[in-house]
Amino acid sequence: MGTAERRQTSGDGTATREVTRQEAAPAVRATGAAGRRADGGAARDAAEGRAAYRPLWVEEPAKRRRLPDPVRTAAVRAVLVIAVTLIQAMVAVLCTLAGSWLAFPVVISSVVSTIAATWAALDVWVTRQVWNQRHGVVSVPSSTARALRRERRQARRRERAAERERARIRRRGGTGQLSHP
Repeated sequence: MGTAERRQTSGDGTATREVTRQEAAPAVRATGAAGRRADGGAARDAAEGRAAYRPLWVEEPAKRRRLPDPVRTAAVRAVLVIAVTLIQAMVAVLCTLAGSWLAFPVVISSVVSTIAATWAALDVWVTRQVWNQRHGVVSVPSSTARALRRERRQARRRERAAERERARIRRRGGTGQLSHP
């Protein structure tokens, strides 16, 4: 059930059907003065009706485009590795403060984990660069890629036009030429 719909029940609560905002609005207005009870039930029902229509959130278009799948997986992997590294660092601090024998192995594993977290963060950056290089850059008016594609397209059109012209001349048998070989 979307935000623009609600269920309408009969008095006993057995029959239910989906009611859209447009169908329900005249029904709320029609209760008016005739539908008022001494305890103000109609006013309360109208207020509850308005509250039922208010969406929980408003969806807005994304300001930035979604990350490509390989970059997103690398980013998720990096976040997980960094989270584990932070947990290990906290455990190392607590073990050191407690004077536990586990302090030394945990500190060593925290150092190794820090190196792995740095590697994971670099992996996100490298994966993003590789993806951009393989799949092109976003085409914006100032992009050099757009101008290069336009030039290639024009060169292909000129080549196809020249090929069509050569084929047309061959079909005509060379007529219309000033000199025959």
